[in-house]
Amino acid sequence: MFNEKIELKDFQKQDPEYQDLLRRVLAIQADCEIGGPNLYVKNILPTAPSKVDQLIVARTAAEEIDHFRKIAKLAGDIGVDVSYVLNWPNEKRYVEAFRGSIKTWEDYAVFGFLIDRVGRYQLEEFLDCSYLPLDRVVKDSQVIREEEGHIDFGTNKTAEYAAKGGEAKERVQKAVDFWYVKGLDMFGRADSYRSERYRQWGLKRRTNAEAREQYRQEVNALIEQMGLQIPDQNKGRLYY
Repeated sequence: MFNEKIELKDFQKQDPEYQDLLRRVLAIQADCEIGGPNLYVKNILPTAPSKVDQLIVARTAAEEIDHFRKIAKLAGDIGVDVSYVLNWPNEKRYVEAFRGSIKTWEDYAVFGFLIDRVGRYQLEEFLDCSYLPLDRVVKDSQVIREEEGHIDFGTNKTAEYAAKGGEAKERVQKAVDFWYVKGLDMFGRADSYRSERYRQWGLKRRTNAEAREQYRQEVNALIEQMGLQIPDQNKGRLYY
């Protein structure tokens, strides 16, 4: 296991595999940060049920764009220009969950509840990682705290729809069924070779399977508390 702590000035001295993995993970993270706003702003911002909700959507998008800016700066410092993801159509996103669009408030709520929660797991992987500039951005900035705010809003909205019963509950259950498997897939394959290399080089902390199982247990308990049904974890899955 790689135990060194690397500053930017030492990056070029590192093993080529370390350099390649860091470049890759920063490009993917940058794309995920900007991918969310591209999914929902167009349809959800103007249809917010209240001015407060509209303000929260706008603030959430602004925070995600700022997260992109922070990650893009890290990537640029090591020679990776990620500006191309700003103009990508959603269908080209690295992660399947960000390919498409969000058109209903039930989907927006559940996206925050489930997918932003995966985003928190992804950011947590970088805490105390071997690349110190990345560790500092995640640890010392507001990134994780802001992500938790997005999760809380989505969770509360999902619970609110579920508590209404009737058609509202049916619609939010349908959204949970859709995004639940997307969230599980975001952790990647359990037998991923690259995942093991990330851990070997100290760039991530958990295996894909470990992180996915922790996430699954966390969200299953919340789904049950809301009086919703836990979806079949294998229906529609792409990665195991």
